[in-house]
Amino acid sequence: MTNSQAKRPSIVFIMSDDHAAHAMSCYGSKINETPNIDRIANEGIRFDNCFCTNAICTPSRATILTGTYNHVNGVKTLSDRLDGRQQTVSKLLQQAGYQTAIIGKWHLGHGGNSDPTGFDYWSVLPGQGDYHNPSFIEMGQSVKVQGYATDIITDKSIEWIDNRDKEKPFFLMCHHKAPHRPWIPDEKHAHLYEDIDIPEPETFNDDYSNRASAAAAAEMRIDRDLTRNDLKMDHPEHLEGVALKKWKYQRYIKDYLRCIASVDDNVGRLLNHLDQEGLTEDTIVIYTSDQGFFLGDHGWYDKRFMYEESLRMPFVMRYPREIPAGSTSGKMVLNVDFAPLFLDYAGVSVPDSMQGLSFRPIARGKNPDGWRSSMYYRYWMHLSEHKVYAHYGIRTHQYKLIYYYADALGTLGSEDDPRTPEWELFDLQKDPYEMINAYDDPDYERVAEVLTKELDRLQQEAGDQPFIYRPATQE
Repeated sequence: MTNSQAKRPSIVFIMSDDHAAHAMSCYGSKINETPNIDRIANEGIRFDNCFCTNAICTPSRATILTGTYNHVNGVKTLSDRLDGRQQTVSKLLQQAGYQTAIIGKWHLGHGGNSDPTGFDYWSVLPGQGDYHNPSFIEMGQSVKVQGYATDIITDKSIEWIDNRDKEKPFFLMCHHKAPHRPWIPDEKHAHLYEDIDIPEPETFNDDYSNRASAAAAAEMRIDRDLTRNDLKMDHPEHLEGVALKKWKYQRYIKDYLRCIASVDDNVGRLLNHLDQEGLTEDTIVIYTSDQGFFLGDHGWYDKRFMYEESLRMPFVMRYPREIPAGSTSGKMVLNVDFAPLFLDYAGVSVPDSMQGLSFRPIARGKNPDGWRSSMYYRYWMHLSEHKVYAHYGIRTHQYKLIYYYADALGTLGSEDDPRTPEWELFDLQKDPYEMINAYDDPDYERVAEVLTKELDRLQQEAGDQPFIYRPATQE
């Protein structure tokens, strides 16, 4: 092995916010093109079954940094802050001689123990941040920058790469705020898709029948719950009913896709810069999002549910020295696995405290013995904001079992308003859009028993506690 081949790779981790896999052309998008993100997939590997363990921004980001589930890292909801005194992948890489930086969205709290730790340089947006002329908290100091957030985050990332110690490997987390709601595109893309209609998804007119009551109770419907701030204007007075819903969808989805177009352009800028600096061969580049998003699926926007469009994360990765170009994998990988993956590539031992697994062998085309065939999920924010019930469940390659325990359990950022628990079971082969709850179907009785046992096993393995339902007694 030559010295060049023995070099520890640098890692560029690009993460957007709320970018669903089905709005990426490498995942077969029917509504947009993402040529620069596709380039990462075409020159590396696309993971088709990458899932988050809690489909909301702050908890997912905490899991990615710590390699632990949210009941372990303490970040269950948007109201929680990350305690930076715990072990993180950035600390371990920094200790191993990597130069480390995080630029863009942080969303894990500020001040005290919640500022970024384990980073040689950090410049992050306060809270959600602004799309235009955003402020950044840079190494503890507030700095306002003129321009569009996606461009600025990329500019800062390129500048940090250029100013690094070129004798050391680096770990860069480039975190875009786009395409988070409200969707505000830049001037370059403001009129993209103006003269076309974006296709509506198959489940656009879902009536929420044949499901647990949680689906109907959720307040994220395009026809009813999008605000004027989301739409940027009042709707035409003559529109109502179906026509109005269609109009709102076009307003929403076009601005969402325009924000993504800017992200894709800036991914291209970063890839081109790596090429120009001769860094491509020795740099792992990853593109992902913190969770999925409903793009009119089930008539919704937002995320939170364990349904596929929310649960699924895009994950494409390129490393020319090791990953065959044009690879794909259907293996089940999770955001809790990201930190062990980074450490594996850096030659750093994964601490026992981390609960995920490195999927580096899968990226190399191997088939590891005993790789997971099921995953555990938990959403804690009972009835907060979009009125989604608290729930947990498992997904296998064929089935999904969801338990809406529907109780805040004292969790910060949740509403103390318990509902009667319900179950959902979906056969993903026969019902890929999750429209028919088969939990009470006699034909699925045995499936439900097996899945319930597997749920118990995974919950114990993760160290989480099951919900014990105690109906209120009548006096």
